[in-house]
Amino acid sequence: MEAEKEEKRPLVILTGPTAVGKTRLSVSLAKALGGEIISADSMQVYRHMDIGSAKIRPEEMEGIPHHLIDVLEPSEEFHVVRFQQMVREKLENIYKSGKIPLLVGGTGFYIQAVLYDIDFTENKGNEALRGRLEQLAGEQGAEALHRRLAQVDPVAAEQIHPNNSKRVIRALEFYELTGQPISRHNEQQRRKESPYRSAYFVLTDDREELYQRIDQRVDQMLAEGLLAEVEALKARGCTRNMVSMQGLGYKEILDYLDGGCTLEEAVYTLKRDTRHFAKRQLTWFKRERDVIWLDKRDYGRQEEKILGAMLEILEQRGICQKIQKDKKLARKLEKYGSKE
Repeated sequence: MEAEKEEKRPLVILTGPTAVGKTRLSVSLAKALGGEIISADSMQVYRHMDIGSAKIRPEEMEGIPHHLIDVLEPSEEFHVVRFQQMVREKLENIYKSGKIPLLVGGTGFYIQAVLYDIDFTENKGNEALRGRLEQLAGEQGAEALHRRLAQVDPVAAEQIHPNNSKRVIRALEFYELTGQPISRHNEQQRRKESPYRSAYFVLTDDREELYQRIDQRVDQMLAEGLLAEVEALKARGCTRNMVSMQGLGYKEILDYLDGGCTLEEAVYTLKRDTRHFAKRQLTWFKRERDVIWLDKRDYGRQEEKILGAMLEILEQRGICQKIQKDKKLARKLEKYGSKE
């Protein structure tokens, strides 16, 4: 049993709610480990969608390789199965180079799919059935479809936002094809033992502090040109029925551009829905097992202290023994922690 454990390859996960500060900490951690970062974000994968997705800038990467950023056009569909396949390829390359992969982002379901190597082959779907459900969504509205899901799979209905029609349809499709709630299937898959020697860090903070950071981030996005970014996407032919345009920041501004609301209303909705999203993210991570919570308040919100605690845990799990023995570690932490 112990031999099997030693054969597992390392995987470090850093996640948490939106705007909590994952990006900067992940770069510091990757530098300390000599690792590479794989984005677990459902929006940063798209090109031309930089401001609304809070995409890391090249200069902020500090030389650390980042994967699954700017690899798809907004017109392309991106879902958990495709994400899982792309990550597997990146992981193999990173392991071959002798580096440690860091999976970083806030899309909990995507992280779960990789960490437990969830099998989605039973959910290949049926085009005719999917088309019928999409037609129902168009005729009766997303809320009606979500109510239908609540009747057959209340657990999935609670986890999936009513406006996320694609996931609602997938859940209904799975139920009609298998007779089994997709929530039960996902729970069974989630109980699998991870094939990785992992550390699953969740960065968090006081909720009011987090909400304030979210509001500030939205204001910053607008100041940096979110409106112009969405206008450019619209000019490219991007429409609200695209997966990419259903992301926070894009659907609200697009609604304003289409005359559905005022800019003030769009900004209010964006801030409110982003706060709700952060709350749902925290709820998701609380359900996950073997999670290592990092509350920024416990470290005086000092990044070098959080980083030091992470490296200590990684040493205990046999993921970064060489780093911990480095006599220059203290100076590294001081250097990383001093960055704004």
